[in-house]
Amino acid sequence: MHIKNLFFHIHYCNSRQIHETRPFRRKVVRTLPHHELIFITGGSGDITVDQKKYSVKKGMLFYICPEVLHSIETSREEPIYFFSVHFSYAEVSFEEGKWAVRDEKKMLPIQPAQELKDYYPIEDIFKKLVDTWNAKLPGYEFITKTILQQLLVALYQNKRRQNPNYANSLKVERVIAYMHQHIQQRVTLPELSAVMHMSPFYLSRTFKIITGYSIIEYFNRIKIDKAKELIVEGDKKVKEVAQALGFTDEFYFSRIFKKVEGVSPSEFYRKNIHGF
Repeated sequence: MHIKNLFFHIHYCNSRQIHETRPFRRKVVRTLPHHELIFITGGSGDITVDQKKYSVKKGMLFYICPEVLHSIETSREEPIYFFSVHFSYAEVSFEEGKWAVRDEKKMLPIQPAQELKDYYPIEDIFKKLVDTWNAKLPGYEFITKTILQQLLVALYQNKRRQNPNYANSLKVERVIAYMHQHIQQRVTLPELSAVMHMSPFYLSRTFKIITGYSIIEYFNRIKIDKAKELIVEGDKKVKEVAQALGFTDEFYFSRIFKKVEGVSPSEFYRKNIHGF
């Protein structure tokens, strides 16, 4: 599951901040038919998720899955201050020229409760999300979906930085940068392994875990994105585009292009240049 394939629907956002004086319930026990993210900005109390109790602290993130029993109990003197977003999602992808919609997974890859480090950027995104929802200016539904995606990316990046294997993520980024620098060439796994000082097996495995693609698949996607730019410019034949990107076989290039885009290079040209 990749975040780029997730389509979100936001049911509502909520918050309580230190300057607010509106009444509040000291304890809430419930299950929800959708997902919820709660970011703690202050106060004291306990949140119980699936029979496990957590004392809240500023900077904590709670993730509530659908149909999971949970309770929120807040202090009378110092209520819990928070931002929250309630949402559902589906997995939507475009493969070989066709849309595919899959039922949502029961759970995103987020822990039920975690204490975030360096959480200030995440707090800023959460505030922007809730403020945009509450303001309800024209287009707010689309904008808040985009901000929610930004929030999930920020959470992923925060987790990645705290991961003991963060060094491997940096090496994968170096591999991708190397691909961009050598997009006109044919790059081999042994070559990349030598550059990264990793064994071919370990590099392949690490790359797949982090990106979801094999090295060849990822490099081909980079090449095809560049091919689309060259085709739209309209001054190169398919064979010339293939050669410019290191493909010695024009027909192999066309097969890869169709596998990624769902149409052949010539069809892509006609649709984007002539509109048919």
